[in-house]
Amino acid sequence: RDSWDNGVLTGKPLTYGGSLIRPEATGYGVLYYAEQVFAHENDDIKGKTFALSGYGNVAWGAAKKIAELGGKAVTISGHNGYVYDPDGITTEEKLNYLLEMRASKNANIKMYADKFGCEFHEGEKPWGVKVDVAIPCATQNEVGMKEAEEIVANGTKYYFEGANMPATNEAIAYLQEH
Repeated sequence: RDSWDNGVLTGKPLTYGGSLIRPEATGYGVLYYAEQVFAHENDDIKGKTFALSGYGNVAWGAAKKIAELGGKAVTISGHNGYVYDPDGITTEEKLNYLLEMRASKNANIKMYADKFGCEFHEGEKPWGVKVDVAIPCATQNEVGMKEAEEIVANGTKYYFEGANMPATNEAIAYLQEH
């Protein structure tokens, strides 16, 4: 596929992967949408707990905006498991550490748990944690039926997607039904 510039075909290939100059854009965008949903429901992000997956641009941007809005992201995840931070990823130190981890070629999510004295759950996903809001921010199909059932069983009221197609069709149908 080719890209267009002011209605003229450039012949240059399209690129995907978000905003290079605004790495927080997708994470912020999810929260801007969430704010509208919360307002429609006569609810507020302030005081709510959030489960996030990943620790890259989307999760970092979401965690940063959640903290600004008075909420608390309590999970992040990586290929080797997830971290539960009951105090939340709300401080500049914690948010900056996510940036350091993302920039490191040797980073893994356990580094965050070790640095901040949090629970590390090896080989698990964060969807079993009881929270108000779940936002998958990592990979495609990371929420299957098992994870959707955990989200519903926890009484999670809100589900937003930050990643590209993070839930299977079956999981989406189940979440919508419940």
